Amino acid sequence: MDIRGIDHIELYVGDARQAAFYFGRAVGLHLCGQGGPETGLAGQRSLLLRHADIRMVLTSGLTAEHPASRYVQRHGDGIAVVALEVDDAVGAYAELLARGATGVLPPTTVTGADAEVVVAEVDGFGDVVHRLVERRGDRREFLPGLVEMLPPEDDAGEELLAEIDHLAVCVPAGQLAGTVRRYREVFGFAEIFHEYIEVAGQAMNSTVVQSPSERVTLVLLEPDTARRAGQIDAFLDQHTGAGVQHLGLRTDDIVGAVETLRRRGVRFAGTPGSYYDALEARVGRVDAPLERLRELGVLVDRDHGGQLLQIFTESMHVRRTLFLELIERRGARTFGSGNIKALYEAKERELAAAGATPAVAAATAQGVTA
Repeated sequence: MDIRGIDHIELYVGDARQAAFYFGRAVGLHLCGQGGPETGLAGQRSLLLRHADIRMVLTSGLTAEHPASRYVQRHGDGIAVVALEVDDAVGAYAELLARGATGVLPPTTVTGADAEVVVAEVDGFGDVVHRLVERRGDRREFLPGLVEMLPPEDDAGEELLAEIDHLAVCVPAGQLAGTVRRYREVFGFAEIFHEYIEVAGQAMNSTVVQSPSERVTLVLLEPDTARRAGQIDAFLDQHTGAGVQHLGLRTDDIVGAVETLRRRGVRFAGTPGSYYDALEARVGRVDAPLERLRELGVLVDRDHGGQLLQIFTESMHVRRTLFLELIERRGARTFGSGNIKALYEAKERELAAAGATPAVAAATAQGVTA
């Protein structure tokens, strides 16, 4: 079983056209395909968007019984399918079932004049499934005969994003170890990183699992319910269970990407100005203008491999669940956990400089990680 990478992700959304407007006009993905009852996709409307190596499907159910409709009713808009590119979908499906996965869709083949695609589905985490995708022939065809490919947009513009870097997944307390074990034993992933993050009275366990190809990375997060409730608890409550909290998108120019997305209307999470006062003392010299990073709110962290620059968008959903991360890797292989504590300490310094009492400063700084 050779999991080569992420073929695409599929979001179940209340209104596919409205979601496509945001991901297209604001984030910069390009509409390149569509499908619905008229193309053989019964009971749904799907739009295919693409940007560099990122492929995203937005699907809305047209009936109350459609899986997308049920998903949205329970969880709100969110990532429901993480599709994995494999060299043999039939063999991979059989191997996964033998290792303990539950089948959702047996291998199915769709063909066109120049392409053939084999798909199968197994359960993943929560209500998210993994779709196995084997492609033969013209790889520009997505699902021949089911998704109509559209001509390129005239104003496609520069591709500021490169690929899906990782998906951050929140699971309820007590489920992290079992989820990690499942990805090791069933999917053949390796556990590459683990840490316990504690700040401001709240804490979480984080374990990163990765496919042998190193092209599929899941950051698995579990709250420590013995501590104060925080953002992981809030996600699990609003999302009603396990799911993808954020989608990490890699870029080779985070400053240019943030500038462009800001102009298009994307809102990013704020960063205290005092965060940058101690930045180079914490991570070393940064090969980027600090004032520009401060103005944009870009965060910087370091691990044994180098630095990474990252920034998070505000959630675009009414439940305040799924959001995006832009990440530029300069040798770093981890995910910026040092920024959690640094943001908290920066907020404390900022409040102290403003003359807040210790009790007020501590209570307000806790909001950075809540």
